[in-house]
Amino acid sequence: MATKAKPDLTSIAPAHGVRHAAIIMDGNGRWAKKRLLPRVAGHRAGVEAVRRVARAAQELGLECLTLYAFSSENWKRPASEVSDLMGLLRHFIQSDIDEFHANGVRLRVIGNYRALDPALVEMIDGAMARTAGNSGPIVAIALNYGAQDEMVRAVRELAARAANGDVAAQDIGVADIDAALYTADLPPLDLMIRTSGEQRLSNFLLWQAAYAELYFTDMLWPDFDGRALAQALDAFRLRDRRFGGL
Repeated sequence: MATKAKPDLTSIAPAHGVRHAAIIMDGNGRWAKKRLLPRVAGHRAGVEAVRRVARAAQELGLECLTLYAFSSENWKRPASEVSDLMGLLRHFIQSDIDEFHANGVRLRVIGNYRALDPALVEMIDGAMARTAGNSGPIVAIALNYGAQDEMVRAVRELAARAANGDVAAQDIGVADIDAALYTADLPPLDLMIRTSGEQRLSNFLLWQAAYAELYFTDMLWPDFDGRALAQALDAFRLRDRRFGGL
């Protein structure tokens, strides 16, 4: 069988202008259901999609790719599914951190991940520390993340600073809130992608997405790949971003 040629991704989306793209990775369960497979099979296929897209993001010149891996609302799912997802996360970190490090990728995890199992937290901290000195793109994993929780956390931090006299309440502005978010040291969000045909943000990066372009595709997440990412970036290139101006 002939080997399928690898697409030249940079030629698909030239000069796309995206520094930071985020993806709501939706459709693992439906992908598995269509194939009469258990949901965990869809999640495993979703992890493979993460690998493909993380590699493609680097080829396409993104500075940051943020992936919505596990929301603060996902705890409502059956305990067995949550356990499967955490197991896949452990395996992903163990198996992929060497490649991330070799390619200069910096791993970040945003969200209240410290509420997870201590052994997993230690693994995450170790992976982030190992890649922190790299100079390549950032892959940020949103884990136990909810945008409303993030904003409440930021407001509480700023309220405490005001109460301590570190800042006057009337002087608090957009930049102060930006600095109190999990994403404070990430580039501004340019593009939000959601797979599977759903058209909502699902409590993901609500503050950061204020002027982000939204891109929805019917493709289920396990089928998403570098070409699909390049097409989303090319669609961004054609948008007219006025930020409230003319």
